[in-house]
Amino acid sequence: MTDLTHFDENGNARMVDVTEKSVTDRIAVASGKIKMSKFAFSKIVNREIQKGDVLTVAQVGGIMAVKKTSDLIPMAHPISITGTDLNFEIDEENLQIKAICKVKVSEKTGAEMEALTGVSMALLTIYDMVKAVDRTMEITDIKLEYKAGGKSGEFKRNC
Repeated sequence: MTDLTHFDENGNARMVDVTEKSVTDRIAVASGKIKMSKFAFSKIVNREIQKGDVLTVAQVGGIMAVKKTSDLIPMAHPISITGTDLNFEIDEENLQIKAICKVKVSEKTGAEMEALTGVSMALLTIYDMVKAVDRTMEITDIKLEYKAGGKSGEFKRNC
C-alpha cells in the first residue's frame, strides 16, 4: 500500500503531505460537453430560459466551484487560486455546448481537480436551469486537456 499516496502504511486514508514540495506556477485546463435537443439549444442561445441567462449563471457557478473544490473532493488540498477563466463554445451543428475551464495557481500542488470541478459544475448548472425544457440532456467528455508546472511537468491531451 505504500505506493499509493492517499493511504498510509496501514492502509488508512490520508491527505498527501506536500510540505517538502516546492511552490511553482501551475496551470490546468479541463473541458466537457452538454448535448441537448434543438429546442433547448435554441432557448439557451437566444436567452429565452425563464430562469435567466443560462451561460452567465453557469459561468459563475463553475468559477465558484473551482474555489470550493477542496470542500467537495476528499483529500484535495485547499489552494489559493490566482486566476480562473471559464468559457463556452457553442456547437450548433451538434446541438452541444462545450465548457472550458482554465485554472492558475502558485502552489505546492496542481489545479487539475479545480479545473475539472469547474467544468462539471458549469455543465450541471446548465442542466439544472434547462431541465424543465429538456430532461434528455447528456453531460459528456469531461476531461483534463492540459496541465503544466510541478514535478510531473507538462501534460497535453492528444487531440
